[in-house]
Formats: sequence, structure tokens, C-alpha cells
Amino acid sequence: MTANVAVETTSQVPLWNDPARPVSERVDALVEAMTLREKIAQLYGVWVGASDQGGEVAPHQHDMEEAVDLDALLPAGLGQLTRPFGTVPVDPALGALSLARTQSRIAATNRFGIPALAHDECLAGFAAWGATAYPVPLSWGATFDPDAVRRMAAAIGRDMRSVGVHQGLAPVLDVVRDARWGRVEETIGEDPYLVGTVGTAYVQGLESAGIVATLKHFVGYSASRAGRNLAPAPLGSRERADVLLPPFEMAVREGGARSVMHAYNDLDGIPVAADETLLTGLLRDAWGFDGTVVADYFGIAFLKILHGVAADWAEAAGAALAAGVDVELPTVKTFGEPLAEAVTDGRVPESLIDRALRRVLTQKAELGLLDPDWNPVPPALDGTDPEAPDDPDALRGTVDLDRPENRALAREVAEKAVVLLTNDGTLPLTRPRRIALIGPNADEPTAVLGCYSFPQHVGVQHPDVPVGIDLPTLAETMTEEFPDAEITVVRGTGVDDGDLSGIDAALDAAREADVVVAALGDRAGLFGRGTSGEGCDVESLALPGAQQHLLDALLDTGRPVVTVLLTGRPYALGRAVEESAAIVQSFFPGEEGTRAIAGVLGGRTDPSGRLPVSVPRGTGAQPSTYLGARLAQASDVSSIDPTPAFGFGHGLTYTTFDWTDLAVDTGEAATDGEFTLGLTVRNTGERSGTEVVQLYLHDPVASVVQPVQRLVGYARVPLEAGESRRLKVTVPADVASFTGRDGHRIVEPGELQLRLSASSTATRLTATVTLTGPARRVDHTRRFHATFTQEG
Repeated sequence: MTANVAVETTSQVPLWNDPARPVSERVDALVEAMTLREKIAQLYGVWVGASDQGGEVAPHQHDMEEAVDLDALLPAGLGQLTRPFGTVPVDPALGALSLARTQSRIAATNRFGIPALAHDECLAGFAAWGATAYPVPLSWGATFDPDAVRRMAAAIGRDMRSVGVHQGLAPVLDVVRDARWGRVEETIGEDPYLVGTVGTAYVQGLESAGIVATLKHFVGYSASRAGRNLAPAPLGSRERADVLLPPFEMAVREGGARSVMHAYNDLDGIPVAADETLLTGLLRDAWGFDGTVVADYFGIAFLKILHGVAADWAEAAGAALAAGVDVELPTVKTFGEPLAEAVTDGRVPESLIDRALRRVLTQKAELGLLDPDWNPVPPALDGTDPEAPDDPDALRGTVDLDRPENRALAREVAEKAVVLLTNDGTLPLTRPRRIALIGPNADEPTAVLGCYSFPQHVGVQHPDVPVGIDLPTLAETMTEEFPDAEITVVRGTGVDDGDLSGIDAALDAAREADVVVAALGDRAGLFGRGTSGEGCDVESLALPGAQQHLLDALLDTGRPVVTVLLTGRPYALGRAVEESAAIVQSFFPGEEGTRAIAGVLGGRTDPSGRLPVSVPRGTGAQPSTYLGARLAQASDVSSIDPTPAFGFGHGLTYTTFDWTDLAVDTGEAATDGEFTLGLTVRNTGERSGTEVVQLYLHDPVASVVQPVQRLVGYARVPLEAGESRRLKVTVPADVASFTGRDGHRIVEPGELQLRLSASSTATRLTATVTLTGPARRVDHTRRFHATFTQEG
């Protein structure tokens, strides 16, 4: 692809095309050979097919999207192609063919034969038509199972790579601070250790498939005031360092993430997109990150139009480059002509262009995009000639992105994520004769999907196009699960329409049933088109619409009511917390989600999920996160009680467990040492089950205010009936570290409590240990994990 290169070389293959040479040498030679316009062209993407007519999938898309003249752009080259599969519905094979043709055109048009790097969304699976819709990240957190998430991410990555995509815009490592925020469904939970471990596993899986994982949103996005999307984040430096940054530290160091996306928000008046102390000083100089920093969509332009810290597009581009942003996404705006003119007239130094360019070209070299044998045809097309296939339409349907093995993984994650909140013994249902299945999510196929699933993110804009995957409703899977039962399905009310006209029919069905299953929850969407999702923030954590009214009316019938929630955030449930026969929580569990829920209801599957976010007791008590200091708890000096109905980490099973024989083998350690302890967990019930042992650290006296407790380790422990297992726990002193008064992370001497717990509100065993010696400073190379070893 380099036949038209008009530069001198020292061999038949230009230096930058020689894979035998060090990447740094190849990149330096290419930078030296490029003109300014060619350099800048590698620093932006183009979003082909994006609409500016209101069908937006990104903030302000209708304001920012402009027609792009590819014929004019391509001779200089192109850095990225934005969402070739995630913009409009396209058959995967035909999409791969189109992408291959586009890549051939890009490479053939620029002097150096460099193709673009193609990126797409993959937050709940590859966001492409016909691709497997996996559970949303909040369900990943509910599994407390990084290994399952790692395997899921690897499958997602293989599918993306097979059709020619190089970069995935996931995972979201924002820590939930306010459940009213619409993007809670996109997060992994409210605890930084859970977010970090599960998110890092996702990164490892995606990267293992050759996909560049992109950490977002760095940093502070989830700490917006009142849970409003793209709003100011009144964030202290200690909250940033000890709550919001650790997941990113872990994913950079242990996950090997090769890209980071800046957040939209400002921090104390400095927009992250223009914050050199974050994007260069911390991320690169302190942590050693050497990948690319990409803009959140239109984020550089927002420096002018939203933040007001740039007078024009050129100033916005220069500020972002100086801070450490390398690539403008989703399409060229500030990094095009405005940036070129600013460099020419001396307002922006060309050295900033070269710095970003080296990072971009290094990544392209590592992906093989600079190699002389680079092939635009992705593996899924199996040798198809993109220029002249015999019959392009004959390819339709030949690429399967929803294979049985994908669905098996989707079901495994969905099953492990189902959380049983309460149960009076009604579950599992044993041969019920008559079931009333009532609620807006009883017979709704998309009730299992989050806002970044393709059908809800893009497909809703194309109602005439089939959904592309099989989405069995809860009514259908319960019919399969209970073939001998008579199941009456009544909608009752909509998700958020407030319609009460179906209440009477719902109550009639309930009174005739042996058990009522109330299927309630959310509808995912974007920017107010749903009750959960990006831009779908809420003022109250009451169930949307008239759903609480319906639920209360069902409880009044006196029939046992099993409340099943398909949601993107936790909701306060009022009297249903005490009066439901059982409550089952599932966070948008994906295409296999209703089978997972039906399996739990019928007892085929033992529930093993745990809450990644606290469930509030009141609709307005904020914050509901467990990660607070003493002053965040209930007191007799305030009439507001923020105590949750169900705390972080809570979840029941269909069996019982005893935790016994706590032994503290090492109860005193230096501030650079470690503690060791052990316990025995026994399944004392009559069926198999999985206990999730959680380790919380309580620091009773510290030099700065600490949360009452915080998670520092966990382990899933599957046990057969009557089986027991001895667990050895190793707790390095580093996990007790926090940001001290001088702004540095330290480990202080003193007494600590290690709480072995079934949840943040259910401590089973407590070990009191002591750190000795001088206070010690630590950094991002500290030991992150308390580790569990399971013995027979």
C-alpha cells in the first residue's frame, strides 16, 4: 500500500514500513517525512453517515455534525473512522466489506499508505446490528466475578476484530456517586475497588483480542452535582484521589489499556480536556501511561461552546493538545483547518502536533497498520476481494456476531448478576398452577437492554429495521420455565406514561392467581428518550410513571407478589421492601436476561448476584452510596435518614452459609508488611449455592476523615450442600492507604478492623489488627488487592 510514496528511502521498503525495525525508529522516520497537514490528519476522526437532523447518539451532535468532504480530506490521510458499525443498521458482512473498501481508499489516497484506525462502542457488547447484547456494566459489577467479565470481553473483542474494528470505547470506570445520574447503568458500581477489579478484567479481555480498550471518562464525570449529565462536578482532591482515580490506576497498570478518553466535566474550574496536570502530569508522568488520549465526542469543541475557556476553535485545539489530548473524536472540527492555521501563525507549536502524532503512529504500528503486508480485508470476510466481489449481496448473513457460544457467555453473566433482595420462602416457585405476570416489562423484548445496546442506541431511530437478535420476553421464558402453569400476562401500566387504565385488569388477574410476578423497571434511551441511560437523569428515585401505584395495588390484593426489577439504576420501592414475597433485581441483563431471571424464579439457577449499588429506602435521600464517613450516616440532628433499604454487596441465595473459625495468623505488621487470616465457610443448606465473601477495612482513627468502611477484597465461593471450604486471606498494608493531609498517599500506623462480611451491612467476622512503624508514602505501584486462597 506504499507504491505512491514520494520520499527517499534507504531500502526497497521505507523505514516506517519495516516491521523488523524498532517502532520508535519507524515512527520517527514517518514524522520526519510528513507535512504539517499530513501530521494533523492523523489526529482526527471522521464520522461517515452521522446525522445532524435530531437522530443524535452523542451530546450536541445536531449542533456539531457537519458534512465532511472525504475527497478533500483523504489525500492528507486520516487518523480514525468513527463507528463504522454503530451509526446505522448494517449487515455485519456488508459492513465489513464497506469498511475494507473505505480502508483501501484511505490507504491508496495518502502518500504513505496509512489506513485509519476504526473504533466503535462496546459497552454492553459490540454495538453493531446483529451482535450479541450482553448485560450492562452494572450487571458485571453484580456478578463480583472478574473472570466471567474477562471472558465476555474477549468474546466481544474477537467479534470486533473479525470485522476490521481496532478500538473499543469501553469500559466506563466512573464510580457511582448519585444514583439519579442516568448513566448509572453504564458504570460497574459505587465502590472503587469493585469498579477497578471488574473493569480491569474487561480491559484484559478486550486487549487479549487485539482491541484497544478505552478507559472512560477520565475523570470526575460521575460526581456531577445533583446527578445531572454533563454538569459541574464539585469534587474535592481527596475524593478524586481515593474514590474516582483508583479504577483508572488499576486498569492502566494491571489491565494494559492503550487508550483513555477525557471526561466532559471541569474540576474546580479547569475542564478535563484542557487539564495538563491530569492528562499529562498524572496519567503519563506519574502513572507511565504511553497510549493515546482521545476526546470524548465533541469534547474539544466544548472548551469553546460549553466551558468558555477558548475564544475560537484554534484556541480550543491548542489547549487540548497542550493538556495531552491526542485525537479529536468523533469527527474533524477543531483539529482541522483551525489547528493548521494556528500552527502556521505560531499560536500552537508544531512540537505539540508531533508529540500527539508519535503516540497515534506508535499505536498504528503496533496494530500492524504500517506494515507492508497490511491487508484491509478483515478475518470475517475470509479472503473476499473488497474491490470486486462477485456478488456483495451474497455476503449478507455470512458473518454471525451472535453465535451460540456468545449467547452462552451472555447467559452466564446474566445468571451470575441476578440479585435476590428478599425472599419469604416463596421462591423458588414450585409448580405454581396460576401465575399473574403483570407490569410494563412483562412482555417487552427490549426491557433487558441498556442504552448502549445497538437496538436502543441506534435501532430505535430505524423502526422499520428488524432488531437483529432474538430477545425473548419474560412472558416467553416463564412459559418455557413453567410449562404446566397457566400464565396470565397484563401490562397494567407503562414504564413512564402514568396510565392507570390497565390497573383494574391487572388486579383481576392477580386475584385469580396463586402468585403474582410484577415485572417493573426502566426503558433505556438517550437524552430523555428513556428513563435510564445517557441524559436520562431523574429528580427522584421513585419508580418511573405509575409503577409504584401498580405495585402497591397488587400488594393490596393479598396475593404473594414477587417483584422483578429490570432497571438501569436502583429504585426506592416503598412498602414493597417489607411486603413483597420476594424481590429480584436485574440490571439490564442483555439478550439472555429473561432466561436468567426465569431460571432464578423457578429454582433452576441459584441466585448469586450481589448489589453493586445500594438500594435507597427513600426516594430522595442522597447520597445513597455506602462509601461515606460517619457524618454521612443517619443521626438525630437531621430529619433525613439516608440508610439504604439494601446495602452495597447485599444478595440472598436459596441456601444458607455459616462462617466460622476465624484465625488471625498475622495480626501485627509493619506499614510495608501484610496481615494473614483464615476462616471457614460452610453451606449449611440443602442445595448448592455461592457465597460472596467480602472484606471491608475500617480505620477507626486516621489523620483525615475516612469512610466508615470500604471494600478491599472479595471472593466467590461455590459450595455444594454440606460442603465447607477454608479461605486464607492475605491483606497487604498498602490497601489501608489513603491520601493524607499533604496530598500524598500514605499508610499510617495504628489499629484497623478487617471485617469479613456478606455485605456492607452484614458483618460476619471481625479481626482487629495493628500496623506498626513509621507512616509510609506509596504511589500507583502499591499492592491493590487483598487476596483469597480457597483450600479444599
